[in-house]
Amino acid sequence: MKTRTLLSVLTALAVGSLIPHSLSAQTKELRVSAAASLADVLKEIHAGFEKAHGVKVELNLGASSAVVRQIEAGAPADVFISADAPKMDQLEKAGLINTATREDQLSNALVVVVPADSKLAITGGKDLLKPDIRKLALGDPKAVPAGVYTKEWLTKLGLWAQVEAKVLATENVRAALAAVESGNVEAGVVYKTDAAITTKVKVAFEVSAAEGPVITYPMAALKDAKNADLAKQYLEYLDTPESHALFQKYGFIVLPEPKR
Repeated sequence: MKTRTLLSVLTALAVGSLIPHSLSAQTKELRVSAAASLADVLKEIHAGFEKAHGVKVELNLGASSAVVRQIEAGAPADVFISADAPKMDQLEKAGLINTATREDQLSNALVVVVPADSKLAITGGKDLLKPDIRKLALGDPKAVPAGVYTKEWLTKLGLWAQVEAKVLATENVRAALAAVESGNVEAGVVYKTDAAITTKVKVAFEVSAAEGPVITYPMAALKDAKNADLAKQYLEYLDTPESHALFQKYGFIVLPEPKR
């Protein structure tokens, strides 16, 4: 009797140990590839989405240019959120996105940041020419959207040729922010939303909408998304008042709905 009881208990424990594994195996996963500047806000939004839909969101972050190369090379992704239109255009021309789901929902602003204890006074682009600024960190202006936007801004002011020699090009905007945080450079140009996440830097100057480039964050489901329906639900979730409030909390600009 004791042996039979022991076997029953062991069997029950074995079956019980399999249940969580079985349930976890059934949990759907959504793969989201996005610009590095969206890291913090998406992590908070995803917590709500996962709870509401009973899914797991796998977030892949990086410079939009790097993420595009990954997708073009066949890396699995259900949704792509870019920090500029040209990168999304690149995937659209390659026939890799579901064009019906594409939307420009967010914007941002460029800011010049300096270490928190810096005494540098920067009131405009011309101040980046000051000899006190020996190195200026920004995303690679040949590929990273934040860097491309910065080059566009300084070119418009007729300053890029003079500033270019000072540029420390980084792999993404968060790396540019880190360079300023460390004190290894005197200044950097990042998104306003990036500057807001740290106390190690301060905003010395914000580029106005009139002076700066038009910044957009297009988002879309991938054409070969493994979870196409879930990808559409996710994009719809990003367009809810709750998600808009979180985007604004982190400093993003929520664009008005396009007229149809």
